[in-house]
Amino acid sequence: MRTPFTMRDHQRLAGLHPDLVRVVERARLAVPFIVVEGMRSRERQARLVAIGASRTMNSRHLTGHAIDLAYWLDDDDGTPEAGEIRWDWPLAHRIAAAMKNAAAAEDVALAWGGDWASFPDGPHFELDRRIYP
Repeated sequence: MRTPFTMRDHQRLAGLHPDLVRVVERARLAVPFIVVEGMRSRERQARLVAIGASRTMNSRHLTGHAIDLAYWLDDDDGTPEAGEIRWDWPLAHRIAAAMKNAAAAEDVALAWGGDWASFPDGPHFELDRRIYP
């Protein structure tokens, strides 16, 4: 049994498209991760663009169609702590596999930022723009 979502995770799922939330909830049963960020304000997005952490003001985070996740090496206390949150690419691939499997099971079109050639973004998942404009 996986550790349940934390209160922080639930807060960061607020405002996201329900299809994306369903995929995240299913994937979390397979792989331990935390929700880093869901919805963003335009001001936050502008700051991320200014520092080079994002390249667009047309982010799917602004509309509730995107989420960022990070692997969680929980020590079984149910609280994300320093050293437990990991950004390693091999672990991002584990989250991606769980998210892609969950999306297929839920019949939700999902894109992973780690598959992008020009700006790979391992933590980022978004609903496909062609299906979810």
